[in-house]
Amino acid sequence: MFAYEKLEVYKRAFTLNQIVYRFLNENNSIPRYAKDQLGRATLSIMLNIAEGSGKFSNRDRKNFYTTARGSAFECSSIISFLSLESEIPEALNIELVNLYEEVSRMLYAMIQNLSKEQ
Repeated sequence: MFAYEKLEVYKRAFTLNQIVYRFLNENNSIPRYAKDQLGRATLSIMLNIAEGSGKFSNRDRKNFYTTARGSAFECSSIISFLSLESEIPEALNIELVNLYEEVSRMLYAMIQNLSKEQ
């Protein structure tokens, strides 16, 4: 088992990917560019957490976790826009925004801890 697989933040990001992946596959009314951007940004969170966990220096890990956190903000913004355009059911909107916010908070704590250790 890789170290990232033990991280709770990675597990949450993985779950987010599953939810978004299934939603995007089932929804044909969202423009392709928005689907692509949301899919890539959501995947970026999970992948940057995984890649960052494999780095040796705190500085490198912090950079990857910061990028992952930025992608969480990006995803939340896309979800909010799609919700206002009635492309996402309100219950799913709330679930996703809450999950992105939770992942963001977890990453923030990790980034802060890495900053203290430098």
